[in-house]
Amino acid sequence: MSTYMPKAGDITRKWYIIDAEGQTLGKVATKAADLLRGKHKPTFVPHMDCGDHVIIINADKIVLTGKKLEQKMYYHHTGYIGNMKQVKYKTLLEKKPEFVMTKAVKGMIPDTTIGRQALTRLRVFAGAEHTHAAQKPEKVEL
Repeated sequence: MSTYMPKAGDITRKWYIIDAEGQTLGKVATKAADLLRGKHKPTFVPHMDCGDHVIIINADKIVLTGKKLEQKMYYHHTGYIGNMKQVKYKTLLEKKPEFVMTKAVKGMIPDTTIGRQALTRLRVFAGAEHTHAAQKPEKVEL
């Protein structure tokens, strides 16, 4: 019996929508990362990009458990000597909730060309409205 190897023409991409309202950041990001990679499909192979499109709505209504809202920090460096910036996640969630969700999903996807391709199929929206109704996305329950 030989191993099944999908060809590029065999891959069909579906659209999924995840409502993040009241859900924890990690649970939503994990589910989105699995859908983006295609790990839920029986035809998954790690060396090919066979994932689907994912829309995440209500990113501004996610929940961080414990004291993470006050204690968890986002760090970035400006490129100048001594310019390490830090921002609390509470502030980040108020100003850029899409960035918080995107960063969480990006951390769960491999740092390879396949991972970068998968991230292009992620769409995150702060509110309940999205611009991809024409694709008829399926709702995913967590």
